[in-house]
Amino acid sequence: MSLTTSPENIVTIVGIRFRPAGRIYYFDPLDQTYSTGQYVIVETVRGVEAGRVVIASKTLSQSDLSDPLKPVLRLANEDELRMMLSFKSKEKDALVRCHERVAQHGLPMKLVEAEYTFDGSRLTFYFTAEERVDFRALVRDLAATFRTRIELRQIGARDQAKLQGGIGPCGKTLCCSSWITDFGIVSIKMAKEQGLPLNPSKISGVCGRLMCCLSYENDNYIQAKQRMPQIGTFLSTPGGSGKVSSINVPKNSVEVMLESGVTIQVPLEPQESVQENNSCDSGSCSSGNCSCANGGPCTCGAKEKNSSGANTTKGGCCVSCSLNKQNQ
Repeated sequence: MSLTTSPENIVTIVGIRFRPAGRIYYFDPLDQTYSTGQYVIVETVRGVEAGRVVIASKTLSQSDLSDPLKPVLRLANEDELRMMLSFKSKEKDALVRCHERVAQHGLPMKLVEAEYTFDGSRLTFYFTAEERVDFRALVRDLAATFRTRIELRQIGARDQAKLQGGIGPCGKTLCCSSWITDFGIVSIKMAKEQGLPLNPSKISGVCGRLMCCLSYENDNYIQAKQRMPQIGTFLSTPGGSGKVSSINVPKNSVEVMLESGVTIQVPLEPQESVQENNSCDSGSCSSGNCSCANGGPCTCGAKEKNSSGANTTKGGCCVSCSLNKQNQ
């Protein structure tokens, strides 16, 4: 029996989230069954905390776990839920009072959010800053003010947008604050791949960083461009021969500059139908489009005059296909 299916390597877990759209952490239910939506008290590396079950009890291979499982202590009772809501209502006031202390100490930091644990045993302040800040005196002041354990955590611009939320340029709630759990890699190369303007104001989100949605369709653009003629390729069109000047992936078309200098838009046939109906190798192009030319008109089997003036049939692929093969 393989290791992945061995009973000794199968564990039961529950998935718990501590913040809306936050990361999901796995915990050991200790032979108890929990359902989604329930609030439970768990032991974490930062102490005892309350979280919401988002993945009901299920089995998982131990090899899929990156860290040892911490236990779920119990189901949160009504008193603990009331306590959690009570401290939650005090977070805005705590943020205002902390802002006053930051101003008194003259620290170059911008407060983002305050967060109590469910029992008020710890109060965490999230802030942004251009550089590292020495806030030891501030922590002592806050501990005396709130009479609880104080933690200050510096975060980045994307984390700030995730905590505060907002509306993106698309008019919808920010992806990071509504459903994205972990930030992926977003690069300027993705914007270039999709033909987007490289203007920072056009491709940046409210956080000032590249928009996360640049990565959503990037793989589709890469795959689509592999099936489309490259820029600079010569194609035969109903208006004559020309060179591909640009590619439009959403419209599945290309812009071709003819020898006359006129630019026309040429739609491309879906690859599946092109391969099924039009085969240059077989010498038959029933719909007039050539799969080798990626949608360009095909002259396979067309009549032409030879040097003696007699009509003959062309063999092999059309002119543009041959050029493509030579370029490859």
